Amino acid sequence: MKQQFKSKWSNLSLWLLVPFFMVGCDGQSSAAQNENSKPAAPTEEQAAKNVAGDANPTPGGNLIIAVQDDPRVMNALYANDRVTLTINQSLNSPLFYIEPDGSKTYVLAESIEHSDDNLTYTVRLKEGLKWHDGKPIVADDLVFTMNAILDEKQKSSKRFYFVFNDKPLTVKKIDNLTVQYTLPETSAAFEAMLSLAFPIPSHVYQNEVDIQLSEHNQKPIGSGPFKFDSYKPGEYVKLVRFDDYLLGPAYLDSVIYRIAKDPNNANIALQNGELNMRKIDAVEYSKLNELNQFNMVIYPEGRLNYMVFNLNTPDLQNKAIRQAIAYAINKEDMLTVAYDSLDFALPGTSIFTPDTLYKSIPTDQYDFNIDKAKELVQNSGINAPSFKMAYVNTIPYQESQAIYLQQQLKNIGIDIKLQPLDLAAYGQMSLDPNNTAYDISFGGYIMGQEPDAYKTLYLSDAPYNYSHYKSKELDELWKAGASTLEPAKRQEIYQKIQAHIMEEMTVYPITYDKAIIAVDKKFGGLEEAMPKPVFLFRDLSKIYLIKDSKS
Repeated sequence: MKQQFKSKWSNLSLWLLVPFFMVGCDGQSSAAQNENSKPAAPTEEQAAKNVAGDANPTPGGNLIIAVQDDPRVMNALYANDRVTLTINQSLNSPLFYIEPDGSKTYVLAESIEHSDDNLTYTVRLKEGLKWHDGKPIVADDLVFTMNAILDEKQKSSKRFYFVFNDKPLTVKKIDNLTVQYTLPETSAAFEAMLSLAFPIPSHVYQNEVDIQLSEHNQKPIGSGPFKFDSYKPGEYVKLVRFDDYLLGPAYLDSVIYRIAKDPNNANIALQNGELNMRKIDAVEYSKLNELNQFNMVIYPEGRLNYMVFNLNTPDLQNKAIRQAIAYAINKEDMLTVAYDSLDFALPGTSIFTPDTLYKSIPTDQYDFNIDKAKELVQNSGINAPSFKMAYVNTIPYQESQAIYLQQQLKNIGIDIKLQPLDLAAYGQMSLDPNNTAYDISFGGYIMGQEPDAYKTLYLSDAPYNYSHYKSKELDELWKAGASTLEPAKRQEIYQKIQAHIMEEMTVYPITYDKAIIAVDKKFGGLEEAMPKPVFLFRDLSKIYLIKDSKS
């Protein structure tokens, strides 16, 4: 019989990370209650309820998690890729989380209040917080973090979220535990974005000219449940328990992020017990599940997988060609080829994911139409179009999608040359604003409930605008969406944004998929650890090695 752990989150639309969601402003002053000031670590009885049987959690044990590549920069200001974000979640703590129902769970912060005009936000920290080196976490750290984000010389991608019509917010210290943020104009998205600004220690970085290149990033100091121990590039990052963690010490002695680039070797290591946890692809599910060694944690990831057209390529500046490719795709066939089953993937219908506020289904959905596609190619004026299609060589569904498209586009006279790339090389190329190394590529993102978070992918000068599409009209819509507080008006703006991008066809939405995490059955506490997009789990301190499994 197949065994499957179903997370309590599996039936919810999660709006978690990169970046998060929003709590709407109602024009009234709201003082947050200190209901989450410092919860104690779970009792043995509470933790035992998280898995079937009579597990008795006790301290000790090590958890080895597979990640696909080395972290890029182990600093919260620069954590943007999946691997670095996953490690960052255990190294650092946010001010607060915004939950699926819109409520806040306070972590470093004790409260947040906003003024009647929604321009001033006051954050108070909890008392007694510590960095991993034992130094206190204080208001100076929050001020330093925000000023570093706003400093253009520091090149933090988070700057986009705290600059409003080219005017940055200001931040000042009120007292040792209190900070005030003042916005130049109202923003419906501010609290959601602030939840992403994980503080960094001012006493470590205050004299650094370039924080991104700082040697301190090699041995990062954070505030999360696990602190840095060691890093061997190409092999692993090891974190160990931080006994002064504000929510109580973790059960595990250590968490080791093992770099496992080859999925086949990673699955063998998983079966042999050399790895204990790995995010797997849908095509790997059946084989691993049948072994009965793993709890399969499955939940909606709030993720869009997409195809992007690089407009640095002259022939792709022709909208007819981009639209022709969209019409030539039978999306259901492509998903079946890539995922084996539609159980783990739903067809994408917008650049927004289903959990995003104001997500709509644009009227023009590019239903499969080969005749229409051929007509567009013929009318484009481009003779025998040919493009390089890049994908990550260790992601099975991307390879399947690429092969499908190569065959499909032959039917409309477009030649596709496949270009498999190493993940690191692919990442470096994609961040080059003048990139011409490839013409069409695949990607994916998890942006959360707040639609303003998406602008870092679509503004003309955004760092992750991989299509390099520039439009003043679209830029103005993004700005208006962030500053408008009235929900009906915001909805109208964001529906225009979605329709605009679908009409221009700079990004083709492929699928909304589910996350599948295979976890060795020797480990409990999975439900309390809270499965979470990007990070795998929100709080690894709640995971424990089941007593009978210890050697």
